[in-house]
Amino acid sequence: MISSVNTTTNNTQSSSSSTSSTPAINTLDKNSFMKLLIAQMQNQDPMSPMDGTQFAAQLAQFSSLEQLQNLNTSMTTSINANYALTQSINNTLSSTLIGKNVKLGGGSFQNNGQGSIDLGYTLPSNASSVSISVLDSNGNVVKTLNNLPTASGDNKLSWDFSDNNGNTLPQGSYTYTVNATGSDGSTMTATPFIEGTISGVQFGANGASLMVGNSQYQLSDVMEIFN
Repeated sequence: MISSVNTTTNNTQSSSSSTSSTPAINTLDKNSFMKLLIAQMQNQDPMSPMDGTQFAAQLAQFSSLEQLQNLNTSMTTSINANYALTQSINNTLSSTLIGKNVKLGGGSFQNNGQGSIDLGYTLPSNASSVSISVLDSNGNVVKTLNNLPTASGDNKLSWDFSDNNGNTLPQGSYTYTVNATGSDGSTMTATPFIEGTISGVQFGANGASLMVGNSQYQLSDVMEIFN
């Protein structure tokens, strides 16, 4: 009796070990479904064969599964083709923008030795005072521009990449924030933008990018294009 119990225990452990080492199958494709159906037919009880209605229902399920997988493959192919076509159209249209003036949002820019850059901002209404703080890639304020135009709408100025001591800043990434105060002393929200001329277009894995003032910008950065 004890031997029987030990044998049963060993078989259980062996079965558990085999089960744990077998990776779980989370998906059932049409081939697996067909193998399962054939195995079910081969191992059915001859004295009680599979009901014809049940067999027909399983065949219908197999057909639906096959059609869904074919539809998924077809849609994936169509989406990839549409993406490639859209990217090709964007690349073609981007090349027609060379020589156009552009307004770019975001308040970030590159100093690549271009000498100067046009920094702009949009005010919702007249302000009592406006200043700009330029920050380097570490978040340090390297330049403060005071007594700037306060009229509502778009305002811009040219900056020569000099710091507060008059020294030329090194090349690298910079950002700027606009600090505007309303007539009642409250803080106003000003929208920063960069303005320049598109000198070229580069094509990469992420699509087309615009070259403005020796800096690279994405099409999503464009706020306005004008002559």
